[in-house]
Amino acid sequence: MRRVLVGFVAAATMAALAGCGLGGSDSGDGKTDTSGEIKGKVSLQTWALKPKFTTYVQGVIDAFQKKYPGTQVEWLDQPGDGYSDKVLSQASAGSLPDVTNLPPDFALPLAKQGMLLDVGKADPKLAADYVEGGIAAYRYAGVEGVYGYPWYLNTDVNYWNKELLAQNGLDAAKPPTTLDELIAQATVMKERSGGKVYLMSRKPGLGDLANAGVKLMAADGKSFTFNTPEAAALLDKYRDAYKEKLLPQDVLSDKYQGNSKLFSTGVAAWTTGGGNYITSLATDNPTLAPKVVPSKAMGTPPLYVQGLSVSKKSKNLSTAIALARWVTNAENQAAFAHLVNIFPSTKASANDPFFSKSDGTPSGDAKVLAFTSLAQAQQLSPVEVSGAMSTIVDQQFGLAISGAATSKQALDDAVAKCDQLLKG
Repeated sequence: MRRVLVGFVAAATMAALAGCGLGGSDSGDGKTDTSGEIKGKVSLQTWALKPKFTTYVQGVIDAFQKKYPGTQVEWLDQPGDGYSDKVLSQASAGSLPDVTNLPPDFALPLAKQGMLLDVGKADPKLAADYVEGGIAAYRYAGVEGVYGYPWYLNTDVNYWNKELLAQNGLDAAKPPTTLDELIAQATVMKERSGGKVYLMSRKPGLGDLANAGVKLMAADGKSFTFNTPEAAALLDKYRDAYKEKLLPQDVLSDKYQGNSKLFSTGVAAWTTGGGNYITSLATDNPTLAPKVVPSKAMGTPPLYVQGLSVSKKSKNLSTAIALARWVTNAENQAAFAHLVNIFPSTKASANDPFFSKSDGTPSGDAKVLAFTSLAQAQQLSPVEVSGAMSTIVDQQFGLAISGAATSKQALDDAVAKCDQLLKG
């Protein structure tokens, strides 16, 4: 299943969108009327679900039309490539579907231009029915409201190679739970393995700063704020760990293969991944899978979100809201999760044994760990962070860790350059 945090919209497309002047139609008192009867035709747009999930989606649509006689759902499905551009083209042409599958970063520019319905205001039961992290993903700095129903979710847990840990004086039953503990155990592994095996094998990112309590962005969404003493202290810890060769030296170079690759080849004893990681590993690397045990993510678990947004320009808002709710209800999300490795976003799903009960295997434990983490999981990096910004952050963090720049200077430069891009 595709990763839910995806690339940001091109600046040129954003400029065209900003100039199109489209906004929602409000009633005379400035409120959007959603009190109509649930009937009539609405459109639902999904992202690359045909043909693999055609039977599932069509079944959900058929059941909706049966529950609400007189409704008709037109299902549109767009290919994976170029989806963000397609959505923005639809919006600028005034043809945005009534209900559209949008991850939070895709929904952001439409929310800023007043093209999406504030479902937090339109649906008083939203907060009672969906997990807070999923709702929060559709709240944006400087924009009042909630602009999507959380649909399906995922998060990461830690995975440890228990064999490598045991061989190097560590215990998989007592994994590190903080950065300081991770560094301490990485030191033991380096000494015991002679530097042949690593516990740490990746650079930090903005999510690590967020987990350290660093505020990444101003409340108005107009500037970044992650150049703090706390952020510098975290980078200093990684700089010192790198100097002590607790991380692979090519972690800062183009030769870096990635954390999961180093884990799968036995170079590293720790990686992170979704709740289904061991299951997929059993197919891709069957000799490694039995050696892997999970534990909770360190700090706040990251949250990956897909959702459904409702067009504020819909001519049939009541039916569009009902459809978005129907697709994302606990029963339909659970059925989807039986087909693909995702987790539902509804609070009612907490009592579903498929997600909450382990079969006693490491794979089953990992699934339950991931699912139970969703209640605390958060989208750690702001959706305003574009691909270009991520590259800048990665480069500046690399300079700090290598010692080529002080952590303070690297953070100041990263914030200044990202602010420039944010202002366009």
